[in-house]
Amino acid sequence: MRHRPATGDIPDAPGSYQFLDADGRVLYVGKAKSLRHRLSNYWQDPAGLPPRTAQMVALADRVEWVVVATEVEALMLEHSLIQAHRPRFNVRLKDDKSYPWLAVTVSEEWPRPMVYRGRKRKGVRYFGPYGHVGALRETLDLLLRSFPVRTCSDTKFRRHGRLGRPCLLYDIERCSGPCVGAVGHAQYARLLDDLTRFLSGETAPIVDRLERQMNEASAALEYERAARLRDQLDAVRKAAETQQMVSEQPEDFDVVGIAEDELEAAVQVFHVRKGRVVGRGGFVADKVEDLTPSQFCARVVEELYGAPRAEVPRRIFVPVEPDVPQVLCDWLGQVRGGPVGISVPRRGAKRALQETVVRNARDDLARHRMRRASDHNSRSRALLELQEALGLAEAPLRIECYDMSHLQGTDYVGSMVVFEDALAKKSDYRRFTVKNVPGNDDYAAMREVLTRRLGALVAERRRVAEAAARLPDAQEPLEEIGVRAPRRRFAYAPQLLLLDGGKGQLGVGVRVLDELGLAGEIELAALAKQFEEVYRPGRGEPIRIPRGSEALYLLQRLRDEAHRFAITFHRERRGSRMTASALDGVPGLGPARKARLLKEVGGVRALRAASEDDLRALAWLPDRVAGAVHSRLHATAAGGGPVAPSGARGRDLAAHALIAAPNGAAGENDEE
Repeated sequence: MRHRPATGDIPDAPGSYQFLDADGRVLYVGKAKSLRHRLSNYWQDPAGLPPRTAQMVALADRVEWVVVATEVEALMLEHSLIQAHRPRFNVRLKDDKSYPWLAVTVSEEWPRPMVYRGRKRKGVRYFGPYGHVGALRETLDLLLRSFPVRTCSDTKFRRHGRLGRPCLLYDIERCSGPCVGAVGHAQYARLLDDLTRFLSGETAPIVDRLERQMNEASAALEYERAARLRDQLDAVRKAAETQQMVSEQPEDFDVVGIAEDELEAAVQVFHVRKGRVVGRGGFVADKVEDLTPSQFCARVVEELYGAPRAEVPRRIFVPVEPDVPQVLCDWLGQVRGGPVGISVPRRGAKRALQETVVRNARDDLARHRMRRASDHNSRSRALLELQEALGLAEAPLRIECYDMSHLQGTDYVGSMVVFEDALAKKSDYRRFTVKNVPGNDDYAAMREVLTRRLGALVAERRRVAEAAARLPDAQEPLEEIGVRAPRRRFAYAPQLLLLDGGKGQLGVGVRVLDELGLAGEIELAALAKQFEEVYRPGRGEPIRIPRGSEALYLLQRLRDEAHRFAITFHRERRGSRMTASALDGVPGLGPARKARLLKEVGGVRALRAASEDDLRALAWLPDRVAGAVHSRLHATAAGGGPVAPSGARGRDLAAHALIAAPNGAAGENDEE
């Protein structure tokens, strides 16, 4: 930054600050309880700053600030400045899709409901948004049977008013006919009020009133009117069933769910009114700021409820406690005109609903990434950007990415995933069981995996070359003279080898390529733990891939897919080893009998503590089987290893670990 203010010139007071470039564009807007303390953090060595923050400071020309009286005012000012300038280094929420709303034009003389997409307008009351437009239209059709308000356009409404003849909707009792004066303003207002109350979740009073009117009409022998009320009541009940009941109390609250990766985050919001889910919304955020989960949650709440005409409920449930929750609550309280609470649900129905919303956010993020990956133009840009960023001779049409997984050196496995034309080619994926690495040594494991994969490539080439040498005079292709080069597992050379790791893994890859004579033919790169940084041979400093570039999204997909594939294989191997039971191979103890024994006694630990008489006391278990079970378990405990019958040695050696740790797996923290 060219014009950096002295620390003493920055006020020690709450406020909002803005970093600007040389052209006066706002790059970043922030808030602080103390501007002096907060801004001083930016003046440190750029190497100590997160990459995106360091990039922002390097691009900034100056910093400006506005002093306010309280933290709440600082938050309000920050939000208004973000909305006004849309800075490139602030988190931005964008609609992942245009959700449909049910809009009621309350400002018109004869208001009407309609399905609506787009920005909110004044004079219109919105309900939703809804996940599926088809379900919304079906619900509206059911409601019109009970609340026959007009749904026609203004042009059609005026035309039928001039004709003095209502449209077909009046004849089928889906409209009360305000265009021809068939209903007065007072009665129409009651119909509209009932409709909006129902959409707000107040279904019980409307159902009770219709039931009462139906019974009164029946008692007065007005059977036709009673039948119409019955049909209206059925329609209201069916429409109410489309609103999921999540609380027995008539509560109003919102539930926010967040799913994120290093580059983006998906946000889902469920709106609950009177105990029913009446709408939902979804957004995708570009994570251009370096924020903790608490800070990111706070920023999401700011964006969601700071928008114009946003409806702020009394309570908001979030997946993690946001940063400065009391300041957020005070600000939202001013927006709402009443108290607002923000909390994390810990148990019960609200916790279950929170998990559902988070699950929806995960699915939304997966769909968003899939749409990006399936776009041909995005894939082409990704390959060209990656070629330019890494200095490759050509765009890497075939990329192989490698990752390792183990648990404290046990069940060591490696994965190889292949992307061709920036799309996963799962038929070429390979899994490796690391065989010659004692203990925890990622470098040695990576060396073994690369040597096996590239060694197979070299061997295949040698085999084809030897076959060609035996026929020196052949002018035709080898396949046409009977010397076929079958498509073996490792027959194709990648244009880029990507290793999940840092400089150490890169050095391993360089040595393997040199030893096999492939240096200069296959490009190599290592993806560092700091996700945007990529190491290349011959360069001391990492290459930083620009945030938001298609190349970075491609690297993310490669790294995530290699990690997923390695972890899945590791868990399969570990699971098959850890779930082997000491009861396998006991004569007379089949799967059903073994499951019943473990269930009734309480597991392997309880079986080891039980005496032989306790086991014989089980009426359904034969005495000889009870004796065999007792002998097996106590022989295992006494001898330090299982007594294996013929054919079960491998399984019971693995089962020894289960006896030592009867709860099963040792842990879930897989190490790469």
